[in-house]
Amino acid sequence: MKLSQFKIDVPNELVAQHPAQERDESRLMVVNRKEGTIEHKMFKDIVDYFGEGDAMVMNDTKVFPARLYGNKEKTGARIEVFLLRELNKKSRLWDVLVDPARKIRIGNKLYFGEDDSLVAEVIDNTTSRGRTLRFLFDGPYEDFKKTVHTLGETPLPKYITRPVEPEDEERFQTIFAEKEGAVAAPTAGLHFSRNLMKRLELHGVEFANLTLHTGLGTFRPVEVEDLTKHKMDSEEAFINEDCVKKVNAAKRDKKRVCAVGTTVMRALESSVSTDDYLKPFEGWTNKFIFPPYEFSIPDSMITNFHNSESTLLMMVAAFGGYDLIMEAYETAIKEKYRFYAYGDAMLII
Repeated sequence: MKLSQFKIDVPNELVAQHPAQERDESRLMVVNRKEGTIEHKMFKDIVDYFGEGDAMVMNDTKVFPARLYGNKEKTGARIEVFLLRELNKKSRLWDVLVDPARKIRIGNKLYFGEDDSLVAEVIDNTTSRGRTLRFLFDGPYEDFKKTVHTLGETPLPKYITRPVEPEDEERFQTIFAEKEGAVAAPTAGLHFSRNLMKRLELHGVEFANLTLHTGLGTFRPVEVEDLTKHKMDSEEAFINEDCVKKVNAAKRDKKRVCAVGTTVMRALESSVSTDDYLKPFEGWTNKFIFPPYEFSIPDSMITNFHNSESTLLMMVAAFGGYDLIMEAYETAIKEKYRFYAYGDAMLII
């Protein structure tokens, strides 16, 4: 398929700038692949679609405050530093993006905090905006992380044009977030409240957790018309025995296996045995799913409404069927659904 087939014009006013007042009170579009139907519900109605023995797979990654603002030595120019991933814990080496990049060269020092409590030195260029930084910090690792948490802010996507607010620290995080390492929230999971999870539990739904640390690569624009030539960035994923057991039991018993979000879908489809069951996994995945694609593990999916021409939209179209998903997006725009991270949700069954 071609990139241009995934172009969608999303009006600016539909880009959600704030989350719904209550997590489970966003809208829910239910897309039925077999019937080819589209229904409009509330997210808390999701309990009507799942029952005894179904497995819901969640991503328990935790977002860390990855966006820092510092000043360049001598000139004092304000520089945004986006922490991508830790390369070496002991040496305090990090992969980062800097903005504006043209001002930042190897050897430059950056100072963070009103009292310059954190200093970093640029030691390498990785991409046009990418740099490797060494943080010059004397003291235990725990103190270093505490300082980063104090100085960093919630890494809201750029399409949220307002300043970061205190509520974002809690709301740009799922309630089951546990393992720190993501620079973006697995947004499908943001709709789950404790009350809703309890109700699903009472319906007999099994929750299975895996971890995929979302990187910025997920949102990197596709720059080739021929999708077979696009290379995905790698993301770190972990699937443990408990998750494998719950997912395979549901699959064996012909129950639903629901991937809560594109990150879960990528992780599950990255670790499939020859007989189409899930295997434990620990490592990196750069799996790129676009139509046509034969899915092995999940038979239902919860997801948000994604950006035009994004790899996330391509994965959803592969799962829901290209024509039906494109119709669903047209309907979402007409019905004024809220788009992107803080927006509404879609259930594909």
